[in-house]
Amino acid sequence: MTQAELLDRLPSILPPGALHAGELVREQAIARVDRAVVKDALAALRDHPDTRFDMLTDLTAADYVGRVPRFEVVYQLYSLERNHRLRVKAAVPEEDPVVPSVSSVWKAALWAEREASDMFGIRFAGHPDLRRILMYPEFEGHPLRKDYPLMRRQPLVPERDPLERPWFPRG
Repeated sequence: MTQAELLDRLPSILPPGALHAGELVREQAIARVDRAVVKDALAALRDHPDTRFDMLTDLTAADYVGRVPRFEVVYQLYSLERNHRLRVKAAVPEEDPVVPSVSSVWKAALWAEREASDMFGIRFAGHPDLRRILMYPEFEGHPLRKDYPLMRRQPLVPERDPLERPWFPRG
């Protein structure tokens, strides 16, 4: 199946109303879906016999400061069986940066969603452990946002004994 044929099939595969637009950019199929149903849409792409996108190769976010909606969560999908790719984008507004977690669809999303949350401030509803992953817990702000001040000073954090006060909660 070519990338153009894949885009033509998407309206019949995805849940009704989920697909906003499909386009071909540099021979790469890109589907724009509604953020409210992104989990259902991605599960449909994984399970449908014509697509079988069984691998989430990447999940990240993009910040378009000044644009409405400001953020996009980007999912890179790959089908091992069919050897085709699809990029799925979900627009996320700045005033409500929440997207359903897809970690129950692909376990590979667990760490990638934590990274996007830490770096961009996008929350993934239903994620089992959305602690910071790259920055320390007291870090203020989200450093990959375009409006993050480059020379911002962070609060001083006292030295920790990792045995007495670990970074993660003991459970």
